[in-house]
Amino acid sequence: MPEAGQPVLPDVAPEGAATSPDKADPSLPPRSPQARPPLVLASGSPRRHALLARIGVVPVSILPPEIDESPLRQELPRQLAGRLSQAKARTVMAAEPAALVLAADTVVGVGRRILPKAETEAQARECLALLSGRRHRVYTGVALGLPDGRLLTRVVESIVTFQRLSPAQLEAYVASGEWRGKAGGYTIQESAEAFVRFLSGSYSNVVGLPLHETAQLLRGVGWLRP
Repeated sequence: MPEAGQPVLPDVAPEGAATSPDKADPSLPPRSPQARPPLVLASGSPRRHALLARIGVVPVSILPPEIDESPLRQELPRQLAGRLSQAKARTVMAAEPAALVLAADTVVGVGRRILPKAETEAQARECLALLSGRRHRVYTGVALGLPDGRLLTRVVESIVTFQRLSPAQLEAYVASGEWRGKAGGYTIQESAEAFVRFLSGSYSNVVGLPLHETAQLLRGVGWLRP
């Protein structure tokens, strides 16, 4: 019997038998691995790759797409996360039409404001000063592209509240460099976790990929056994 979370194939019903996309006959053998489309991860994030490994999902290749991630005029954080994840998926689907393509994008928002993926110390300080002592929301858009051209999508939201940061704490975190390239100027799975006073929702979503929703998408297309 496969371990929990291990990718398996949907069962094959005998010819002429009634089938259901949600329920397969457990007495039948799984299809051969060749029958399952390869999974391509449309993200260069090592965090997402590591999170997938926790549920037994190992992509055959990693193809981070090159897209413009700039927010549109008056675009909200949730809308940006959904739009970018879908754009990433569609870009890789065009290059790998026979593959199952998994894409994601994480956005940190304070109200209607979208925080950048900090690339400079000045950006990191600005983000941390804004997050200090207040609540913010983390949105991750997840998109699963199928070989038949369909695109299945989710946007997951988590709420995070930081403690009030002292100037010394803020400067020490900036000096750590952990913020570089991270949405909102921090990464929760490292030392910034000590700043989190409250979290509601998916922790893995804040890291960069909501595992529950991702697993549900993969189960829905038969890539993981229910």
